[in-house]
Amino acid sequence: MEGLQKFGRWGLESLESMGRLALFLLQTLLGAVQAPYKIRPILRQIQVIGSGSFLVILFTGAFVGMVLGLQGHYTLSKFGSSSVLGATVALSLIRELGPVLTALMVIGRTGSAMCAELGIMRISEQIDALDCMAINPYRYLVAPKLIAGLLSIPLLTAVFNLVGVFGGYMVGVVLLHGNSGAYMASMRSSVTAVDLKMCFVKSVCFAFLLVWICAEHGFWVNRRPRGFGAEGVSRATTSAVVVSSVSVLVADYVITSLMI
Repeated sequence: MEGLQKFGRWGLESLESMGRLALFLLQTLLGAVQAPYKIRPILRQIQVIGSGSFLVILFTGAFVGMVLGLQGHYTLSKFGSSSVLGATVALSLIRELGPVLTALMVIGRTGSAMCAELGIMRISEQIDALDCMAINPYRYLVAPKLIAGLLSIPLLTAVFNLVGVFGGYMVGVVLLHGNSGAYMASMRSSVTAVDLKMCFVKSVCFAFLLVWICAEHGFWVNRRPRGFGAEGVSRATTSAVVVSSVSVLVADYVITSLMI
């Protein structure tokens, strides 16, 4: 009976968590479309999410592209197909690695900070103070983060892809003395509008997921076990990073299966 009680408690907690996530999303979307519209909080969050993550994305994209160029040249040269290295690097980045790794980097850098910030505001009763002053905390705190994420992360993904293709070119053509014309021609002939559309859809969906999950974990940190204090915030931040990262990978498979 004790095991059954634990299973039932886990089921009820899971249902409560899913309901809280759904209500949080609804309140955030209502706050995002509620007038009057203020641009300055959104610009500040764009600076935090977009500009703050630019260097991380730049270095990650460059080295991922270089690794793809190195491994692709090594593998394709065995089959006499090194002329399609450009297509291999570009399609790998645009269809999969670009959106996924960009989202994971932003989760590690910005999503965790977002969760910790809202969690500290909750346990220090700053969010309760906003409620007392009749200020909608969803509109004031969360909606600018969501809008900024939807604007910034697709642009960061584009930077990741561009730098990655250049990194693959530097390794495959400059370092390993590949054919520059073949690299560019294979890339131009292989990358289509469908590939770019998939990349854009994935980046937008991943941005939506990471802001939604990370912000909710911090906003309702007091509803979680040991939710008050430093331990509660650290647990919520760890859970936010893990859940949002896994959600990105699951969503990547779902979107790929629908659009491929």
